[in-house]
Amino acid sequence: MTSSPVPAAAVSCRGLVKRYPDVVAVAGIDLEVRTGECFGLLGPNGAGKTTTVEMLEGLTTPDAGTIELLGQSWGRGDERSLRRQLGVHLQETKLSEKLTVRETVRLFRSFFAAGREVEEVIELAGLQEKRGARVGKLSGGQKQRLALACALVGDPKLLFLDEPSTGLDPQARLRVWEIVEQFKARGGTVILTTHYMEEAARLCDRVAIVDHGRVIALDTPAALVASLGASQIVSFTVDGELPEAALAALPGVRGVARQEAAWVLSVDQAGATLPALIALLESGGLRMDALSTHQATLEDVFVHLTGRGLRDQ
Repeated sequence: MTSSPVPAAAVSCRGLVKRYPDVVAVAGIDLEVRTGECFGLLGPNGAGKTTTVEMLEGLTTPDAGTIELLGQSWGRGDERSLRRQLGVHLQETKLSEKLTVRETVRLFRSFFAAGREVEEVIELAGLQEKRGARVGKLSGGQKQRLALACALVGDPKLLFLDEPSTGLDPQARLRVWEIVEQFKARGGTVILTTHYMEEAARLCDRVAIVDHGRVIALDTPAALVASLGASQIVSFTVDGELPEAALAALPGVRGVARQEAAWVLSVDQAGATLPALIALLESGGLRMDALSTHQATLEDVFVHLTGRGLRDQ
């Protein structure tokens, strides 16, 4: 029985570093993104995700490290050929508000020798009813989808998406996710930055969790959540101090962490842990101020690794 071949790497970087006068934004990142996968960079604002992507896109020059995209590298005389194979969706895209949707997509299509049909991409983005509308009249979600259409009209092999659904309502976010899934189904490779755990869990084949410019964990979303060793999370606050060892000894507890004022317990079954937790508090004369339980997620992995939430600044 022969094993399936491992897909070639679409993106590879080694020892990537970017320094600014007051901060080291990226502190030695190594990544390899396989052809045909959606690879996520997950972390809070300021973690170094956008800087990493800007270096991969050729928009920012690294202070150290090597980058290879689709078998090519920046600075070797083949930048024009390489850029024709990339689609880039920036965190904030400024488009001419006087142009219509059709005119905007046609303009971006003119930048490429080959690509997709303008009307095809407008339909893919769900903007067919807005094709004659001026950009300035579009909603925030429609502008985001238009920017994504502009990134796709050159029929790229590699698509960069930097926080593509930030600020969108749930319906608009779902539409963006569907567009990304359709691109991937055509064989495209996606690098996605996000601080939305739901987005990473749905779209990404693998995720690198980034904090302070370093990769602190990398695996499939399911494997990262499984690394907690628990299926549920119990979070609570009390009006006094608790010994961590006492919490760790409760039935079913697999991990204990602090997130600001809250205790966060990773547990096998909340139903077995909660009665023992309440008894522990009563024995110490403590009152529980707040309590919540939920299934373990990628955000809980980040909290477990850092003691902070993905949305913490």
